[in-house]
Amino acid sequence: MASVFNSLQLPIAQLNLKAVLKCGQSFRWTMVPLDPTKQGSREYKSDTEIKPGDLPTEEWRLTLEDRVVCLRQTATKLFYRAHFPTESALSGKDDGTTLPWLRDYFQLNVNLEALYADWGKRDPVFQKMAPRFVGIRILRQDPWENLMSFICSQNNHISRITSLVHSLCIHFSPPLCSSSELPGAPLGTSWHPFPPPKALADPNVEAKLRELGFGYRAKYIQKTAAMLCEKYEDPIKALLELRQLSTAEARKHLLEYHGVGPKVADCILLMSLDKTEVVPVDTHVQQIATKMYGFRSQGKQPKAMNPKLYSEIANKFSDTWGSHAGWAHSVLFTADLKSFANFGLESTAAATAHDTVLPLPSPAPIIDKNPLDKQPRAAPTKSKDWFIKRALRKRKSEQSTINLKVDEGETQEASEDTTLAERVKRRRRPGNHA
Repeated sequence: MASVFNSLQLPIAQLNLKAVLKCGQSFRWTMVPLDPTKQGSREYKSDTEIKPGDLPTEEWRLTLEDRVVCLRQTATKLFYRAHFPTESALSGKDDGTTLPWLRDYFQLNVNLEALYADWGKRDPVFQKMAPRFVGIRILRQDPWENLMSFICSQNNHISRITSLVHSLCIHFSPPLCSSSELPGAPLGTSWHPFPPPKALADPNVEAKLRELGFGYRAKYIQKTAAMLCEKYEDPIKALLELRQLSTAEARKHLLEYHGVGPKVADCILLMSLDKTEVVPVDTHVQQIATKMYGFRSQGKQPKAMNPKLYSEIANKFSDTWGSHAGWAHSVLFTADLKSFANFGLESTAAATAHDTVLPLPSPAPIIDKNPLDKQPRAAPTKSKDWFIKRALRKRKSEQSTINLKVDEGETQEASEDTTLAERVKRRRRPGNHA
């Protein structure tokens, strides 16, 4: 049984769920569409005020070890509740730990609007992009899940990574609850926590993962899980302790695991180990550096990514954006994704329209296609006169064509007559006898 929704005053400029949960940081959030006309006041805490036209249209769900966290959002508020399994003593109640988890997971102690303002002053490219992509912040994820997710990310796109991560949960972690307990999702949907390291450490796991389509990543997942379980009594705690190390020390540790290269290590450092200055570099980020910032590698231009090029790009962005460079990078990275090509355009257009459209019944302003032409346009003619003039122009054009053809014929005939007359004259001249 789910508890009612509590609310937190939080503008979208501080957290934009639709962007943050779909931009390639976390891959397990599930979006459930909502019908505003079917939302009842009993779903929300009694002191919650929502205007009828401001009801949420989406619900985002994530399964933790003991609960399903459900989030909704309006322009100014974040709504949250936790669904506990029916057999749980906390079923239908809020144990007071969901809000602290949210504050930690979304790092709400960080003033995102202040960071955007700072990045905009430092970087005109960011300043131009920012209005469309507000509210994008870095999540503070569980390092174990983050590690496995980004091993799955190698040579993959977001939708495929999402599919693989969900497959891990479905096949290696028992369901916490089903769609009958938590309605809204398609029938038969079950909600699975992320599997613990021991569930993926068995040697037989690799073969199963290959059957599920993980390819070469299957070996990396199984061996990394086994390595953690062999090395630590509590692998998840050991990974959490990496937050206390320096960036260089934590990176060195991560690179020891199977399937973890510089980019995957940097994603984990940024998204779960509190290393805010780290900028993960892949082909997307390289293209951003080249096309938008005019980046050129020192010396001969390499054909493929190498440690030197990786370091140069990462350092450039760190110098540009400062201590939270990794956070700024996520905004530009999101803006470069094809799935976000139209993101933010509706709100921007709506804001522009609000400022420029004349109130009805006044006619809409005419947009001059040639801005260099400053002459005032003549008033439109009446449709009847326009058709008459068009007919006259057409008739005149046809007459001109006829006259042109006649003139050409007469000219040709005159030329021929003149030639004949000259020949007659020549015959009549003295001495010209046949």
